[in-house]
Amino acid sequence: MTTEHAAPGTTDPAVPLTVRIRGLLPDLQPAIRRVAEQILARPAEVAAMTISDLADACDTSETTVVRFCRELGVRGYPQLRLALASEMGGRSRTDAAFELSGDIAPGDDLASVVEKISYADARSVEDTAKALSIPELEAVVHALIAADRCDIYGVGASSIVAADLQQKLHRIGQVAFSFPDPHQALVSAALLDERGIAIAISHSGLTADTIDSLALARANGAVTVAITNAPRSPLAREADHVLTTAARETTFRSGATGSRLAQLTVVDCLFVGVAQQTYERSLDALQLTYDAVRDRRQPTRRPQRT
Repeated sequence: MTTEHAAPGTTDPAVPLTVRIRGLLPDLQPAIRRVAEQILARPAEVAAMTISDLADACDTSETTVVRFCRELGVRGYPQLRLALASEMGGRSRTDAAFELSGDIAPGDDLASVVEKISYADARSVEDTAKALSIPELEAVVHALIAADRCDIYGVGASSIVAADLQQKLHRIGQVAFSFPDPHQALVSAALLDERGIAIAISHSGLTADTIDSLALARANGAVTVAITNAPRSPLAREADHVLTTAARETTFRSGATGSRLAQLTVVDCLFVGVAQQTYERSLDALQLTYDAVRDRRQPTRRPQRT
């Protein structure tokens, strides 16, 4: 059984408007989605548009624009324009230039590609930090510390992030396992109970295997957590706690790759939060694990003098 809950970050005024819109985008109806896409594509221009101008540009009605404002948790269109203008005004010229230049184009030279990728990656990390709910993060940290075990689910690129979280938690003495194989994930979820916690990672929140594993873990009484870019997705609806990412995608860096930095940002915050709350135990565990592998390294050789 699933229960509806507010999606962290979707209506929080502290989160940048464009970040909130990107998080809602996959869950919007087609007409409302056109409004969202128009704003994301031309934010500075939309900030200067009347509601009728925006409706015409999106081939929709003023009523649909008002419905979009409500979806976003904004009182009305004047407030949306004000928030959008404020966000655009706070951006640097460099930010504005990259926003206008858009995606990677066939004619871009390699230096431009590097600039655009590094900009998009940096913004993904910054936006994720702004979108991340501190109360939700704190709740997950406490649930992790209290749990007997933590099972982590993710397939494809998300399985790499799941393995990273498992390795980090294991090094500080937390019992944690990651399951990239969907069948093994379901088996693990079937054995969880109220003493366990399940963390599922999916950029889109639409990956059926990951959703099914988290749903089964929840049905068995485990605390459930979703790390996703889509806070209203089916995966998020199966979670007691949602940790929202804000990944930026380009043509060659879609959800399978572009989401990883944002997900790893959340994973690092989660890991450090647990380590901080279990400070002495974590330091002892880190030292023990360091000592265990220290002699596996090749000794450093000093250059011979001639």
